Amino acid sequence: MKKLFTSTIAILAGLIMISCCNKATTVTNCESAMKEPFKKTYTNADFYDADGNFKQDVAKKAYQEMLAYYDIPWTDLLNKDIWFVDFGMGDFENVGMGGIFWVNDAATGYLGHTIYLLPGQMIPEHRHEATANYAAKNESWYMEEGWAYNFSEIGDETANPPAIPEAQKASMKSKNFTIQKKGEYLPLKALLTSHFLRAGDEGAIVVEFGSYQDGAGLKFSNPAAAL
Repeated sequence: MKKLFTSTIAILAGLIMISCCNKATTVTNCESAMKEPFKKTYTNADFYDADGNFKQDVAKKAYQEMLAYYDIPWTDLLNKDIWFVDFGMGDFENVGMGGIFWVNDAATGYLGHTIYLLPGQMIPEHRHEATANYAAKNESWYMEEGWAYNFSEIGDETANPPAIPEAQKASMKSKNFTIQKKGEYLPLKALLTSHFLRAGDEGAIVVEFGSYQDGAGLKFSNPAAAL
């Protein structure tokens, strides 16, 4: 009887796994499909001290937890070169990012960058202009994990936008967006146009490919924002 019960449990577990894996192509994908979605666990109360100072160590911990969830290793190089910024907004829960420039080479003119966004976090709207020595940056994005709203000033206003902090809305030109899911690639619609990413509820890890970025050409729509 005990043996029959054990066999029945094993069969039921197998059926659940098969049902999951019918929608997945690998064991890793199947395991991911069975996990609870990644969720927001940190707020501004965690990210700032009593004097309003941004706590980099807490930001680092938040991204480490997200990368661990998505089975992305926190390498020595990432640990050394990753950076975190709230763009001077004092609202890292909603406006901020983690990032690493794998390469940003003026001589050869190309850039490789990964953007890390916690659930609901956005980059302030911006555009890239030409500078005295360099052309306006062109770029495109590949969604490695999670998903995001990819906003552009080009196109008709999209219905049902996500929540955007009031401090960002006043200067915002981008009203058209595409929900960019894992495995999808989107290019900048046109040079010199305003755009931004806003992570979905599960966060977003975005690989960016682009031409060289001269920091002097980065222009935020919100005059209070700064990198």
